[in-house]
Amino acid sequence: MNSAALRGAVDLSSLVNRPAPGTAAPAEPGAPVAAQGEGGGVNVPALVLDGTDVNFAQFLEISQQVPVIVDLWAEWCGPCKQLSPVLEKLTAEYGGRLLLVKVDVDANPQLAQAFQAQSIPAVVALIGGRPLQLFTGAIPEQQVRAIFEQVLQAAEQTGVSSVAVVAGEPVEEAEPVEPPLPPLHAEAYDAIEAGDYPRAMAAYSKAIAQNPLDKMAVAGLAQVSLLHRLNGKTIEEIRSAGAARPNDLDAQLDVADLDLSGGHVEDAFDRLLTLFEAAGPEDRTIIRTRLLDLFEVVGVTDPRVGQARARLTNLLY
Repeated sequence: MNSAALRGAVDLSSLVNRPAPGTAAPAEPGAPVAAQGEGGGVNVPALVLDGTDVNFAQFLEISQQVPVIVDLWAEWCGPCKQLSPVLEKLTAEYGGRLLLVKVDVDANPQLAQAFQAQSIPAVVALIGGRPLQLFTGAIPEQQVRAIFEQVLQAAEQTGVSSVAVVAGEPVEEAEPVEPPLPPLHAEAYDAIEAGDYPRAMAAYSKAIAQNPLDKMAVAGLAQVSLLHRLNGKTIEEIRSAGAARPNDLDAQLDVADLDLSGGHVEDAFDRLLTLFEAAGPEDRTIIRTRLLDLFEVVGVTDPRVGQARARLTNLLY
């Protein structure tokens, strides 16, 4: 079905403001009113509603803001019972971009006549008050979805693009879509998932070489380097070596890594800064490099990093 098929010659003007027989045109209890809702939505009692000879003029009004799908059906109609659940399911999936109105043709002869419903189920769209004949008979869900998409496109072209909001329910804000990771970052993540820390480190290093201001890559490299240094080592081995060799720089660096990985941030920084204070120039360079790496792991805005950085500066000068 192409967009040219979304058209019809049905005249519903006789239904506008038509009173129910023998009445002075009161609104049917619970009838929808096209009120402006929060966030620009159109308040309705539900996304699937019953249309009658009495209340249908209000759906014509709503269709000025939200496309309305009309399902013409009857209780005795087998294909109607197959199609209606499909229409209701898709209406729910579209989250208010469409409104579904079900019309029992036996109970509402004026609507049946106005829509010229010679066979049912018959489905019609209302856009800007204008009826557009869609299809008759029960068709597969995939075809219904494609037709709904065309209805939305036609509605968008005519400025009918508000959203129906069920009264009493908040308008849900669309969740922000995270942008895809840069290729080298994605490669590093995949490598980390696979436990291939050297490949992840290489990917982050390449990203930094391409853009030295890539803070995510700098932090990522520091984090995966920590994982790589601790990989294959047990807590007991690290603790025992650190206690047995207090003057062994590598053993003390391992303990600092272990402390930080376990959440003992201040202990890790204090250990390294104490080592730095007593170390010679060559070892100081190694310790300072490790400190800067761990600063990135914790996060440079963390107050504990600020305190350790200030202490390091005092020791340097």
